Amino acid sequence: MSKSDVTELAARLEEYLGDPHDPGSRMPFAQILDHDERGEYPYQFVALLRRWGVLDHTLPAAHGGRAGNVETGFSLMRLIARRDPSTAVGLALNSLGFMPLWVLGTDEQNRSLIADMKCGSSVSWGLSEREHGSDLVANEVVAEKVDGGYRLTGEKWPIGNATVADKMIVFARTGRRSGPAAYSLFLLDKWEADAGTVDDLPFEDLYGVRALDLSGVRMKGTFVPDSARIGREGNGLEIALKTSQTARVVLMHLALSAVDTSLRLALDFAERRVLLGDTISDVPYTRRQLTEAFADLMLADAAILGAVRALQAAPEQISVWSSVVKFLVPTLLEKTMSQLNVVLGARTFLRGHEHYAMHQKMLRDILITNIADGNTVVNLRNIGHQLQGLLTEAAAPEPAGREAAAERAATLFGMDEELPVYEPDKQELFSRGLDDALLAAPDGLSRLRALAEDAKGTERDRLLRAADLAQELLDRIGPLSASAAALKAELGPAYGQSPELFELAKEYCLLHAASACVLTFVHSHDALEDPLPSGALLLLQLERLRKQLYPHETVTNQAVVDDVMRVLRHMHRENRLFSHWQFPLAERVVDDALARC
Repeated sequence: MSKSDVTELAARLEEYLGDPHDPGSRMPFAQILDHDERGEYPYQFVALLRRWGVLDHTLPAAHGGRAGNVETGFSLMRLIARRDPSTAVGLALNSLGFMPLWVLGTDEQNRSLIADMKCGSSVSWGLSEREHGSDLVANEVVAEKVDGGYRLTGEKWPIGNATVADKMIVFARTGRRSGPAAYSLFLLDKWEADAGTVDDLPFEDLYGVRALDLSGVRMKGTFVPDSARIGREGNGLEIALKTSQTARVVLMHLALSAVDTSLRLALDFAERRVLLGDTISDVPYTRRQLTEAFADLMLADAAILGAVRALQAAPEQISVWSSVVKFLVPTLLEKTMSQLNVVLGARTFLRGHEHYAMHQKMLRDILITNIADGNTVVNLRNIGHQLQGLLTEAAAPEPAGREAAAERAATLFGMDEELPVYEPDKQELFSRGLDDALLAAPDGLSRLRALAEDAKGTERDRLLRAADLAQELLDRIGPLSASAAALKAELGPAYGQSPELFELAKEYCLLHAASACVLTFVHSHDALEDPLPSGALLLLQLERLRKQLYPHETVTNQAVVDDVMRVLRHMHRENRLFSHWQFPLAERVVDDALARC
């Protein structure tokens, strides 16, 4: 879909759902909070969104869905999650459950499952086990070969949608010896299972996303036919890992949306609350808190823009891109939410207040993004295993490789560029040293300086300062590479699990994000709508990344903060999503005086 088509589709969904502050809308905050308080699965919301067609836009058009790319479904899910992450997860778990078939299912399997889903069936992804967590090659659920099929025995827990879904993709051992080739995947249809062979486990009482079905299933010799196996015997681990790569990227809509809602609530309050004769948004310290939160959100938005598009434009590199955003975005935006607590003050604790209670919910809900489908340790380990190759290539790339990366970057970070068809089977488990964000960064900086030369006055100065700041960050590639090599020489076999390596991986994520900010600015420059692009915002984004390394050093001044505040106010006043996409949101129809309370 083109940028204009995605925007039009998003606007239609927003109009359909209405203002969440309005109790009469289809997904009102009041009802969402009631579901959350009681831990009640949002059947009504999931059903109305499926009838509208949201799920169709996450399933392949070639087999009966309506998805030509991942970006469209991701964008729609953001608009749902800004209202209720529980509903968004409950819906998204269906497309995640379908993903193994998209990776390596047969045409018949794909068409059959999509047809069932369009008639109301739900799917869950049965990967985790109670005793093994992310250690997939220790999983114990067994698929025993019998005449005409397999018998599944064991327990999967904790699994999203495990109870409400009538179908589950089950990751099970088929090999006699442990190892990567010992596992296969099967589609279990609970309606076809023999009575007494499948037991649903109870819903768990959760801290965040309280309305989500997080439960499990116990299988006792459950028969599935040969036609239920996905791919060949032994393909299970590879398919599961590719599915997780996609999940790590697309689930980031939850983090973006949580901060969008909380920042909007905080701004409602700060723009209307008067203390000592001034609105608190005019207090310099509070203004910086708000603009820094906005910059955090926008730099995360830029990193995710590239990662979502990399699923189609650079699938061989997605092992790196997915782990970078899965580590960086949740850890960054959890801190952003804490910063918004400072702005809201006592309102953070008003559990029963109809305007502020959503912030408290979003504070809890955002935590799932750090845990689901690979936690911080898993993703830093994945980056660490590839770090030396990535840094070696980024520090001294071949000219042809850098040029090719610069060409791909125009698609990866150009919002109006058409994407190739999504083919998840082309995803690789290792990137072989390639990361187009860093490889294309020098070209991005050249383009940024060219834009600065064409600009005038203050904007010219801001862009040149942003280019210098980005260059300072990217100049760390060489020293980072040397540190990694020295650490490996010192630690030997212990290198791969060392905390020092994890710290180097964290810094790598910052450099990737800095490149993403620059590349989004230069390649989407002409596609962005007023008040973007903004040199002041880019400068503040890069300062926020630099502060991860130098927490007490400030680069921007009050004038930069004031300019970023003008951008934030414009988007808030025009009721636009806080994103480079700037989707138009549902018209506000309630009394804003509530925000003064």
